[in-house]
Amino acid sequence: MKRLRRVPEYEVIAEFLRNEFYQNEFHEDRDRFEKLVMEPDLASASENALRRALLFRRRGHMWRELPADTQWWQVELEPADVSLIRVFPRAQWRKVSDGSFQLTDIVRRIRTQHFTGKTRSFISKVKSLSYRLRYEHDNSCVLLIGIDEARPMTILEGNHRLTALLLAEPSLLSARFRVLTGFSPRMTQSCWYETNLSNLWHYAKNRFRNLHDKEADVSRVQATAMPGGSNVYEVPSRKIASGD
Repeated sequence: MKRLRRVPEYEVIAEFLRNEFYQNEFHEDRDRFEKLVMEPDLASASENALRRALLFRRRGHMWRELPADTQWWQVELEPADVSLIRVFPRAQWRKVSDGSFQLTDIVRRIRTQHFTGKTRSFISKVKSLSYRLRYEHDNSCVLLIGIDEARPMTILEGNHRLTALLLAEPSLLSARFRVLTGFSPRMTQSCWYETNLSNLWHYAKNRFRNLHDKEADVSRVQATAMPGGSNVYEVPSRKIASGD
């Protein structure tokens, strides 16, 4: 793995949010914030604050579990790095994994095993994405987390795309996506990197503490972050006030 450049947290959040913006949580606000998400001005502190609030609406519980000293880097993956990458053990990936969440083992099982029911439908979607990625360039980012380059890395965002690309053509791994990796010597304290009772208990306490998440209150952030305290965000052709 080759570190290319240091990446500020607000840029990582912008990329994470862009990948998530199709989700239902953003349906009512998609028209209002589409330009802010899809064409981000990373030099704008007010925009960065709003993107963080929007992401926290869906992923605040995830972001809080990353160590405070996490440093983000854009990296270039090399063929040997694939053996260090693993998917996070959740949802349909548990049914595919057979106990191993190493990305290469997941891909091997998809290629060789017969799945049924909902898992078969899930695999079909991954294979369809794999076919598309074989021929189309994708400008999105995938996010990894780890301790350093020599130890295992977990996919924080991008499980489907990395699996699909490895199914299609492993040599394309460094050509199709930009890869952002968060490094911290304390990453083992995150439940997204290492799932154990201590980390899960910490996660549960944080979830309870933030049931009413002020950091995800877009209207509050908008009122304080925009110049003059305005809670109106400009979009092409009209203004929409918070709460519409």
